[in-house]
Amino acid sequence: MIPMSLLLTIIFALIVSPIFTQENKEINDEGLIDKAFNTAEELVDWASTDSWTFIPALTYSPETSWGIGARTIKVFRATSTKSDGDLRPSTLPITFLYTLENQAIFTSELELWKDENKDYLHARLELTDYPFKFYGIGNELRQENEEDYASRYIYFHLQYQRELLKGFYLGPRYEFRADNIYYKIPEGLLESGNIPGSNHPRLSGLGITANFDTRDNIFQPSGGSFHQFSWMSFQSFLGGNFTFNQYQLDLRKYIRIFDRHVIAMQSWWSFTYGNPPFQHLSLIGGSDIMRGYFEGRYRDRQAMVYQAEYRMPVYRKLGLVFFGSAGQVAPQFRNYSFDRFRYGGGFGFRYRLNDEGLNIRLDIAFGDQKAFYFGLNEVI
Repeated sequence: MIPMSLLLTIIFALIVSPIFTQENKEINDEGLIDKAFNTAEELVDWASTDSWTFIPALTYSPETSWGIGARTIKVFRATSTKSDGDLRPSTLPITFLYTLENQAIFTSELELWKDENKDYLHARLELTDYPFKFYGIGNELRQENEEDYASRYIYFHLQYQRELLKGFYLGPRYEFRADNIYYKIPEGLLESGNIPGSNHPRLSGLGITANFDTRDNIFQPSGGSFHQFSWMSFQSFLGGNFTFNQYQLDLRKYIRIFDRHVIAMQSWWSFTYGNPPFQHLSLIGGSDIMRGYFEGRYRDRQAMVYQAEYRMPVYRKLGLVFFGSAGQVAPQFRNYSFDRFRYGGGFGFRYRLNDEGLNIRLDIAFGDQKAFYFGLNEVI
């Protein structure tokens, strides 16, 4: 999410920065560029308290079009029995958004670190009314396959992890999702009933997640790694009407080149076995996995994605990012091949909201479409 007034200030600063030279700065002691940045910082301070930041939100992505709403986020450090000096910051964002695609979205999320970073709790709740698009299943799908549908769904997950060894966390995870698809294109793929998940899917699953986390900062890492393996088993005896297993592997590495220049790399794999609904297949696209592709534009039982970013400072709290990605989906592992990869890339701007390193971001991406994204925090 991004405040419109702050966004306009940042864009203004980007436009004028190559134009105003040292001679222009002699007009006054501070300089127009510095004034623009000071105004942006004053707006953030004005909309914040000691622990909460309130952001009137104007957002955009290909999946939602323009959206307007509000977001508030609390960044805090939980109490600890020991010194809080190295305790990671916890976050509690709450968001409501309404979009030009007639989507209503409410989300609340908690990431809580306690006991000198030995305990980690992550919970998320989503309530949505979500008109969307479906293209079919596979890696070779024509744009003409696109069909509209609309779904109301509730999603919840709860995950707890405990540090067992230095940087190694392990713990259980629970997920629940229930959909009510109330609109489908007549005589379309979903209306045919041949696509699992097209008639009121309900998922309930238990699993395990294991993390190896040595990042030096959870918002803006400049060194270390974050590797995660998860296994989820969705079963009817847990209250769902689909039975399947899903495994995901997320490998990330951060390398400082010099000063505040950082390379971030990610390798992401998803494997799905059993009888999953189409909503929970492995997919690519969206603001996090291969920007420049519509979320779910390609989906199947298996997916692999490689992403990399080059991050650099520009001026004060403003940063610049260049990124690229390659990915594909397949029905089975043996179907992967080099000629099936799809590629994307682009660049983006970052503006740091607080001393912890939390960013707002504007990304411009190129894949099978040109797209731009407003968001909060980094992708990788």
